[in-house]
Amino acid sequence: MSRLHRGSGGPDGPRDPAHRAVNGSAAPSAGTGDGAPPGLGSLNVPMPADLALRIMRRAGVPDRAYDRYTLVAGPVTALYVAHGRGSVTGTAPADRYGTPEEFEEAHLRRTGHSALRTARPLPGVAGALRTGRDRMLRYDYGALPPERWRVLEAVRGIPRGQVRPLGWLGREAGLPGASAAELLAAVRANPAPVLIPVHRLGGPDGRPLACGLPPELVDRLRAHEGVDEERLDRFSVEGTRYLGSDTTRIFCYPTCAHARRITERHRVPFASVDAARAAGYRECLSCRPVAA
Repeated sequence: MSRLHRGSGGPDGPRDPAHRAVNGSAAPSAGTGDGAPPGLGSLNVPMPADLALRIMRRAGVPDRAYDRYTLVAGPVTALYVAHGRGSVTGTAPADRYGTPEEFEEAHLRRTGHSALRTARPLPGVAGALRTGRDRMLRYDYGALPPERWRVLEAVRGIPRGQVRPLGWLGREAGLPGASAAELLAAVRANPAPVLIPVHRLGGPDGRPLACGLPPELVDRLRAHEGVDEERLDRFSVEGTRYLGSDTTRIFCYPTCAHARRITERHRVPFASVDAARAAGYRECLSCRPVAA
């Protein structure tokens, strides 16, 4: 439980056992086995999830002094989503933490802000999880250096169901000279995994990168979004990195929406950008392929 709503007391602990449970059910007290005094069992009801938030507001503590969070159901995983001052301040898959209090403590260590549970998520979060499109959300990157949040903003530009390599990421972030290690460090510092879709990054062959999420979760997210891993594996074995259309004379990344529409008889495989250009093909303006 976060420090803003942790009870205080003497050397023997909190003076009132109720201090031990602000966001959950009331702590048991002397009396009947269900925690209620004799004769009052019918009054023993769970405390509201947002009780700590109500207390802070009643006490006049300004909203900017703390974040709020909720557990939001998603099509692949439930997600703790914290927000403050109109921006997402952090997320984590629910199975990463045993209890909400563990998420609160981790959030406090990372941001310096307590996170209080609330019943309603930030507007737009549920829709972003459902659709895989987060363009209506804002993010607070905290103390991350500008280069790293520029990388994460570029990651947000990868469409649902598509995969981009690190070379593309560096260019889109305005950091064409950044090394793979520098780009991966920024990706792994992502404070809002799943919403910021680092699972859509891949190597030159499209296979998943070590993006900071558990590999099994990356596989589930990509499968849900329709990434055809068998197709990517087949292209990798063949040495295909880009696909061109002999009708449009345009080449794309294999997961680009335009590439997926090229029929087999019009599909032209390329191993490199130079090979595609030498054959008279130009880059897709949608996926904007770059040399590996």
